[in-house]
Amino acid sequence: MAYIRDIMSKSVITISKDKSGLEAAKLLLERDVSFLVVVEGQNPIGILSEADYVKKIASLDKRPSDVTVSEIMSPKFRWVEPTTTIEDAIQKMLNHKIRRLVVLEGQKLAGVITQTDLVAHLRSKLLIEETVKSINTG
Repeated sequence: MAYIRDIMSKSVITISKDKSGLEAAKLLLERDVSFLVVVEGQNPIGILSEADYVKKIASLDKRPSDVTVSEIMSPKFRWVEPTTTIEDAIQKMLNHKIRRLVVLEGQKLAGVITQTDLVAHLRSKLLIEETVKSINTG
């Protein structure tokens, strides 16, 4: 059985809740990511996604430099532990219609898991299974 710790990304791009929307946009662009984990000190307190940015800044014609990350982030975020099974994480994402989960170990940020990570894992698993099947039948 595979666990989240086996496929999660440990390099998480974070931003302080006190930074501006402009700083968040620059970080999203520079790091080529679709979301940031918002932290207060070392503790995750929310997620800021590209969708949040569009909904809470662009569509309301606000100036990104006049808005703080804490004003535009989603304070409610879903999380799993590194020992969560991949199947349970997938089910959680499907149930809540989300594309990413924060990975917490205790209260500390340990990583993130995204749909892309899960698809890559499942693709590898399928390729291995097909290869084994072909060897066994050949």
